Amino acid sequence: MSISLAADTVGTRPVSRAAPIVRTAYAVVIAAAMIAIGLTWDIAWHRSVGRDTFWTAPHLVEYLAAILVAVSCGWLILRSTFTGPSAERDQMVRFWGFRGPLGAWLCVWGSLAMLTSAPFDNWWHNAYGLDVKIVSPPHILLLIGMIGVVAGAMLMTLAEQNRASDRASGSFAAPFAIASALLLLMVTTGTFEYTGFPNLWRSRLFYLIAAAVFPVVLAAAMRAGRLRWPATATAGLFMLMSLVMGWVLQNVPATPKLAPINNPITHLVAAPFPIALVIPAVTFDLLHRWWGDRRDWRFAALLGIAFVLSFLAVSWPLSAYRYGSSAETAMCACWTRCAVRECKSLRRPQFHLLTLSKV
Repeated sequence: MSISLAADTVGTRPVSRAAPIVRTAYAVVIAAAMIAIGLTWDIAWHRSVGRDTFWTAPHLVEYLAAILVAVSCGWLILRSTFTGPSAERDQMVRFWGFRGPLGAWLCVWGSLAMLTSAPFDNWWHNAYGLDVKIVSPPHILLLIGMIGVVAGAMLMTLAEQNRASDRASGSFAAPFAIASALLLLMVTTGTFEYTGFPNLWRSRLFYLIAAAVFPVVLAAAMRAGRLRWPATATAGLFMLMSLVMGWVLQNVPATPKLAPINNPITHLVAAPFPIALVIPAVTFDLLHRWWGDRRDWRFAALLGIAFVLSFLAVSWPLSAYRYGSSAETAMCACWTRCAVRECKSLRRPQFHLLTLSKV
């Protein structure tokens, strides 16, 4: 594999991008959003209904998104290889004789991993039985593919943002922030079994995982984003997406189909309140404004310390609030009538991470 860095050299003039690349970037962002919706819906489905069949609605959304990515990015790579202008091909990644944007290659590999995980997951359940765990070989392969697609969308929007003129770069600033928020959502979903529930927010493992993973996405958004508060926008969009999907999913009727049914329910059990990353993101943006764009290991160390301290200051008291009576009242007040009927069953009892059995 060879990568041409001519377009990224300091002082070179940005080259206008072809319309097919721009259209593909938008299509990949839409597919990444479909993946995030399907994944969140799929987890709620497994926690509520169980794995009744492979052909569930969330599975169809996920794999339709993978097909959309494979077709759009595959077509872009073939077009760039055989009919693209030579100046455009020189700026692209060459692999096995084909040329295409780095983000498109990452999306293709991610979509292939997603599509490969489908028969693997079906065989796994037929061979070893049904489960509702996130951490299993086919699910890890699926998650890696999803993260690859979303990371590819992030790279494609970043490339269009950076290569556009100063006046036009703002048109891809918002898509880049959306792609960054989707990547943050993928990462939090991958660590859901260890960080997803507020009763875990006072454990050592929670802060070790959070400090190792989340600052990477926030720092990337902070450095590369063109919005005024890029890391804050990324964290805010992540929390908004998580909350909206949770509010919608908890109103969808559902009944358990996988025994044992220890807690009968009538609606999907949505994910808990998302991890609070807005305050650490604001801290990142403030430090970036103060420090500037200098590349310095001291700034990286400062960001790490700032993340741990701000994240601890928010998550530790929030975990106590989430299991207090005031939090129950606030949550029930914002739910719709059909969700309020389930409020009492979600108050005090703590549940095993992805099953409905009481601890």
